[in-house]
Amino acid sequence: MSGNLDILALQNDVVSKMLAATTHVGSTSVNFQMESYVYKRRPDGVHIINLGRTWEKLLLAARCIASIEYPGEVFAISSRPFGQRAVLKFAHYTEATPIAGRFTPGAFTNQIQPAFREPRLLIVTDPLTDHQPVTEASYVNIPVIAFCNTDSPLKFVDIAIPCNTKAPHSIGLMWWLLAREVLRLRGKIAQGDWDVKPDLFFYRDPEEAEKEQAALEAAPVSKDTYADEAQTGPDNGTYAGEEAPVTVPAIAAAPMGSLIQTDDWNEDDTQTTTSWGGGGTF
Repeated sequence: MSGNLDILALQNDVVSKMLAATTHVGSTSVNFQMESYVYKRRPDGVHIINLGRTWEKLLLAARCIASIEYPGEVFAISSRPFGQRAVLKFAHYTEATPIAGRFTPGAFTNQIQPAFREPRLLIVTDPLTDHQPVTEASYVNIPVIAFCNTDSPLKFVDIAIPCNTKAPHSIGLMWWLLAREVLRLRGKIAQGDWDVKPDLFFYRDPEEAEKEQAALEAAPVSKDTYADEAQTGPDNGTYAGEEAPVTVPAIAAAPMGSLIQTDDWNEDDTQTTTSWGGGGTF
């Protein structure tokens, strides 16, 4: 029995990842419904989140997601740019349906519009910025799982996972942990055997990506390339000092006598051949 419980226990490597991604750092204000998830308050007024409660709620959310028979009926939503990459990666690995970007109003309530969907479960990055899908889910009785900061409203939220929702690395790590636990509960991976890195779930600034690409394109050519160019000829690709090969036009323009080698011939310039009707020499 203790062996099974060890699998659900919070591991040291998970805690290290959470601390490195500042998952435990909350906000200066706290919602009265989030007070039970706060460990303490720092002298500068920032609330510290209890990572033990974060792990418990993460496992509870993973069990709810894994219990859905059809993975496509689980919707992962993020209107903030920091969570859109993580949502797409989560949907890719867990076969869920992503909604990254602006949410179309009425997608869960208006049956006339083409974007109408009927999900079984919602996962939102922030209930404050994703308030529209959370509100519509309450109209049609769809359960909602949300990553919540200390100041996030919990209205219409069924499972709140306390974490830092303002840091891009924290959001990416929480989506990565949730995807890993869902796959483990489905039996697709073993404990700690997932080779996907959390970096794939992290947000990347488009401007920084363009700067990196421009730096690679503007990199100087290596010295070996210049050395190779110095050894080769300008046009025909021969080394310096080497004669150019004889081309077909040069052979055609040369006289026939200059192209015939006569060093091995006999002293007699005439050659006797078989006679054609009477004999003779050529």
